[in-house]
Amino acid sequence: MNEHADMQIGGRIKRLRRTRKLAQADLAAALGISASYLNLIEHNRRKVTVPLLFAIAGHFGVEPGELVDSDEGRLLGDLMEAFGDDIFADSDVTNLEIRDLAQANPAAARAILKLYDRYRLVAKSSGTPAAEGAGEPFHLATDAISDFLQENANHFPALEAAAERVRADIDRSGDSFEFGLRIYLLNVFGVETRLASLPHGIARQFDERRSHLLVSDILPTESGLFLVAHQLGQLAVAGEIEAIIAASSLPEGDAPILARNVLSAYFAAALIMPYEPFLRACRDYRYDIERVGRRFGASFEQVCHRMTTLQRPGASGIPLHLVRTDIAGNISKRFSLSGIHIPRHSGACPRWNIYSAFLAPERINIQLSQMPDGQRYFCIARTIVKGDHRYNAPRRYMSIGLGCSIHHAKELIYSDGMDLTGDSQMVPIGVGCRICPRMECGQRAHPPADHRFELDQANRPESLYARM
Repeated sequence: MNEHADMQIGGRIKRLRRTRKLAQADLAAALGISASYLNLIEHNRRKVTVPLLFAIAGHFGVEPGELVDSDEGRLLGDLMEAFGDDIFADSDVTNLEIRDLAQANPAAARAILKLYDRYRLVAKSSGTPAAEGAGEPFHLATDAISDFLQENANHFPALEAAAERVRADIDRSGDSFEFGLRIYLLNVFGVETRLASLPHGIARQFDERRSHLLVSDILPTESGLFLVAHQLGQLAVAGEIEAIIAASSLPEGDAPILARNVLSAYFAAALIMPYEPFLRACRDYRYDIERVGRRFGASFEQVCHRMTTLQRPGASGIPLHLVRTDIAGNISKRFSLSGIHIPRHSGACPRWNIYSAFLAPERINIQLSQMPDGQRYFCIARTIVKGDHRYNAPRRYMSIGLGCSIHHAKELIYSDGMDLTGDSQMVPIGVGCRICPRMECGQRAHPPADHRFELDQANRPESLYARM
């Protein structure tokens, strides 16, 4: 029986198993193999036969191709990005050696990444030249939260269950959800909610002593509703949130504080957009974000976030990736189940539609893209505007990118009328210039980390870095 010679899927299988809270022995029994053999597979010491690949994919309710994009793939991308830093400019480390490190010694590779993260944090805080050219602002805790969400596939069953219980109580009141939410806060926690004119830049105030929750009266309706649900999350599921944090590998310091905020927001989204009705709406409307948003009274960004959390065993949505960037190219949110690698410390490829979306504000920008490794993705992007809704108030312009493997593109309404199999609409993209091998790209901001200049004095290329 033929084996898939190049598949390093052990990390992906292990993550799926742990996410579903399955013991190795239980999964092995379900697959008809020994626990010791499964252990070897999870450590990439045994290759996976075609029938076993399909059996594993069927057990977890995913496409076989999704198992190929393992945790090692993300680890490799992060390593290549780190080794693209100028501090390694004089080293002779090759891409092949970095790949060997990621596959043969993943624990050592992650330790190197942790050390590099610390270096960037120290460099930034000390104001060294290395920090000045480092690109986006770096904070160890924010990257830790991104890793935390990735490790949990952005799905937290305990919070889903709690949100369903609370939503059922609210719906039984017979009132509208918005009114029922406020009544629930008052009856259960003694918190009175009302709109108020708050100081500039303040969206919500909670006076714990007086049990008053004030929400800015100039916020969009969906934003105000989300803030009330977020406050309820801090009160109603504090125990569940602390248990999740205690079981995580989050570092001490700011990370647990940020995690409490993120998990309260997760609860709020699950309360406003309950899992089963939301998944059904996504399927019925073919992931039409604006139509789903209308159905649940949620914003574009809220719906995009919620779509990435649909990972319930036996009832999962499309494996998606999500990116949020500002107009300067700083990535503030990143999560990927699609397999695409999103830069950890720098801006993404300028060819990504998440940047071109700024040229057509509030319109859906669609892109078929191909990474250097041949993997193809279907992505949409749209700008959003944040800021006070008052005269002459400053605005923040951001872009939200949502995408999936090309194999799932037909499930999204945005793919209608597009040629998903040909090359005519395919845009060649990369992760970032320092680790991208596309030498012909005229949009390079930096040369590849492992190349040197060989300038032709007679012929000046359009881009200095496009020819080496």
